[in-house]
Amino acid sequence: MLKTKVGYSEATDAYTSGVETAKMANVIENPQVGLFFTSCVQDQQELMKGAKSVLGSTPIIGCTSSAALCTQDGYLNKETGYSGMMLFGGDVEVVTAGSKKTEESARDIGRRIAKEAINKRKGTDKEPDFFFMTASPANEEEYLKGIQDVIGNIPVFGGSAADNTVEGKWSILNDGEAFQDGCAIAIFYTDGEMKNLYTGAYHETENAGIITKISGERTLVEIDHEPALKKYAEWTGKSLESLMGNNLLTETICAPLGVKDPIGKVTAVRHPMFGNDDLSMNIGADLAVNTAVIQLTNTPEGILKANEETIIKLNQLMVTEPNSYFLVHCGGRRLGLALSEIESEIYPEVKKAIPNKEFLMVFTFGEYGTGDHSSNTVGGLSLSYTGFGE
Repeated sequence: MLKTKVGYSEATDAYTSGVETAKMANVIENPQVGLFFTSCVQDQQELMKGAKSVLGSTPIIGCTSSAALCTQDGYLNKETGYSGMMLFGGDVEVVTAGSKKTEESARDIGRRIAKEAINKRKGTDKEPDFFFMTASPANEEEYLKGIQDVIGNIPVFGGSAADNTVEGKWSILNDGEAFQDGCAIAIFYTDGEMKNLYTGAYHETENAGIITKISGERTLVEIDHEPALKKYAEWTGKSLESLMGNNLLTETICAPLGVKDPIGKVTAVRHPMFGNDDLSMNIGADLAVNTAVIQLTNTPEGILKANEETIIKLNQLMVTEPNSYFLVHCGGRRLGLALSEIESEIYPEVKKAIPNKEFLMVFTFGEYGTGDHSSNTVGGLSLSYTGFGE
């Protein structure tokens, strides 16, 4: 049976925080991997040294989490730092690998680390069952493609590294090393049940158009041959002035954009991040010309309530009763709840749905997951909630 255990710490000293987190988690048999998440204000090398001093050769991968973590025991958001880990063991084999960004393409890096990971496998030949991925907030789709070139379209869960201020102070953690730009993965082989529910939990409006021009992969230039920012302002009734520059990031938390997967099973959220002088919009995930984009909507209260609702839906997907949960919650959603002064309600909402099981919630700048018969998807302002059972 797949086993998990959550450990955490709010110790100010980074090494101590790593030690305390790993000690709390290190009570299960056959530990295979620690998924480790930390504050960006602490020394990442010291955090991992502390954790490795307890876990030894057990690999540790993860990333920094935006402004907080949340566990079954409470909300960890001390400005001096925090760390949390979900340790996996029992009837499971996990292999890991990671890499800084190099001169290779992101897709080639994804292929390389996937091959490196599966070459570490000790067990008999078997297809992987699911995998965890974390990456820097750029090129996530390409890393994912490269990994899947090697291991196939198996379910993914995870999210992108984040900081507290969208300044690029995030880190990817890969078993003793920390780097700002790159990718790390953990591939799981187990008979234990894993189910992922990936959702933005927004409502679709009637405001929709065709993407007619982009720049690069992530700048939306035109919708229906009109400047994207002008079209968005018309849809939402917001002034152009209120959407310029960094204002766009917070103005769109309750009214982002969405794109559908090919069979409409998942509406992947596209978070507008920056309004440019030419009325284009920098977006937090990839776009494609001649596809539809939809304006989405929700209230802060609805965004908060989605935590409990999504866990209830996830429980309904599970064949066995979940033993634990790994919850990836967008850092931008958390920011929106903080601006609405209801961030403190996140923990009570989750506890309503998970009153007596362990969970670890992390706050990322990009979320990855899968829906019913959908392909693996990358987006923002989303929830990627995973349950683990027997």
